[in-house]
Amino acid sequence: MKFALIGCAGYIAPKHLQAIKEVGGELIAALDPHDSVGILDSYFPNCRFFTEFERFDRHLDKLRRVGEGVDFVSICSPNYLHDAHCRFALRLGADAICEKPLVVNTRNLDGLIELEQETNRVIYPISQLRLNDDILTLKNEIKSISSPKGYLYNVKIEYSTYRGYWYDYSWKANEEKSGGLIFNIGVHLIDLLIYLFGENVQVDKVFGDNKTHLSGNLSFPDAKARFYLSIKTHETSRKLIIDGREIDLSNKFRDLHVQSYENICHGTGLRIKDVRRSIELCNEIRNKLKGK
Repeated sequence: MKFALIGCAGYIAPKHLQAIKEVGGELIAALDPHDSVGILDSYFPNCRFFTEFERFDRHLDKLRRVGEGVDFVSICSPNYLHDAHCRFALRLGADAICEKPLVVNTRNLDGLIELEQETNRVIYPISQLRLNDDILTLKNEIKSISSPKGYLYNVKIEYSTYRGYWYDYSWKANEEKSGGLIFNIGVHLIDLLIYLFGENVQVDKVFGDNKTHLSGNLSFPDAKARFYLSIKTHETSRKLIIDGREIDLSNKFRDLHVQSYENICHGTGLRIKDVRRSIELCNEIRNKLKGK
């Protein structure tokens, strides 16, 4: 299997490089406007590297025309570019593997689905937290346990860490490009809650600025959930608590991108429909903060 990678100088790219390597893939070409990408040597030293999209596009198109095109384009670019880069992959004749969030505006999802149908290619979103053993066990327990009528799980999910001054000058701090904190970090947690308790959810209350901190209350048919996000605290905490039972979201997540890629290569990866509700809910939270 042949891969191309968009965005190889960022934090998340090494997880994709490892996953491509682990599934026996070959990285043919990589693109990033920043050229500090020596990490490629540790995984694919013969990978062609480009800092300009136009040359990257030309190279991959030439390979496609001689029957040597890539099978997948892995997308680790800034959030606001995910939609465009997924479109690029499908028009290139490849499937797309896209980091969260797939898009930051719900309205873009239907266009991507239409393009999947037109090109007969597939977009695979990454939601690796769903594959954690503790989360899978918990989901099975929630399904199997017969709770008393009207019983509501008491849920708290928290992600607090510190991001330095660089964050304020990056695209992540620009809400138009990132979607704000709810999409930079919150989408991971929102997706997890929807995976556990279903898509029937409403936003009760939200607080914060969507830049450095954010919290709120959500209502599911079987659960009341509180979420808390912060990037300006020196106390790191990543945890899910359900009825007093705590799951540490910092541990045992190292190889989940590899598992995601294995599922994708076997045709069982997540699809757009699987992450639609989490993107919708993040937008609802974002709009509620703005008073819309």
